Amino acid sequence: MLQRDLSVYHEPISDLFPLPARRRDWDRYRLSDEQVRFFNQNGYLAGIRILDDGQVERLREELIDLMNPDHPGRRLYYEFHSNESKDPAKVLFHALGAWRIEPGFHDVLWHPAFTVPASQLLGGAVRFWHDQIFCKPARHGGVVSWHQDYSYWTRTTPLAHLTCWIGLDDSTRENGCVHYVPGSHLWPDLPITGLTGDMESVQQVLTSELKEKFSPVAIEMKRGECSFHHARMMHGSYANTTDSPRRATVINVFRDGVMSNSDEPLLEGVPVIPKGEKMGGQFFPLLFDPSRIAL
Repeated sequence: MLQRDLSVYHEPISDLFPLPARRRDWDRYRLSDEQVRFFNQNGYLAGIRILDDGQVERLREELIDLMNPDHPGRRLYYEFHSNESKDPAKVLFHALGAWRIEPGFHDVLWHPAFTVPASQLLGGAVRFWHDQIFCKPARHGGVVSWHQDYSYWTRTTPLAHLTCWIGLDDSTRENGCVHYVPGSHLWPDLPITGLTGDMESVQQVLTSELKEKFSPVAIEMKRGECSFHHARMMHGSYANTTDSPRRATVINVFRDGVMSNSDEPLLEGVPVIPKGEKMGGQFFPLLFDPSRIAL
């Protein structure tokens, strides 16, 4: 049976993440002025409760099927890596495109607990870029090396991007939680040095000044909590050595108006958006526009 492509639906298709009916109901999802200031100063904001226990369980259930390489929706992924690390002893499952396959991963994109803060931090309407799944199995989960997201995204411009990392398990130092380097969102764009394998490979391209500023902080969170970070934020995560998996989903967005900076496909299998044209269409839907909220 052919798997339906959920990218044709630009609104929630289930009741997992209800949309508010009145402006005051939307407003309860807003970040405080202090939280926005913290993000602007440090490049990240962590510990925001975004999913309740039922929503976490629903996404975990869908994730079991999504990790199956024989899933009928496999063709809909932009990328699928059963182990991106290339080391069978250090496994990092990484995939892009779950929103096209399972309804929970589709609908979380429109979740007001995500879209409202994202709009505040981006300063405008929120348009979808792509999603990711990162899973580190128990005892031998691999690393995600230090990197800046925008190093991989220069095929879109200008830089008006935001990442939301959502934990489906408690994330701790022991199981490979995300680490951020506060203030690194103000650093210049750095060359790509690899996403897996050598955790410290980025040190090869840092200047002496940036090495002195390289002071990571561990972002430990409960399942259902999220962190937001700037596209230039230096971040990574260490190995999982615990007896339980560390699973997460990531939503990447940009402010409406960002353009293609390439005449090549922006994601595998997606039609070309010519360089200089505004991002949009089936695969880059508008998720939230604060000017359209009903009173």
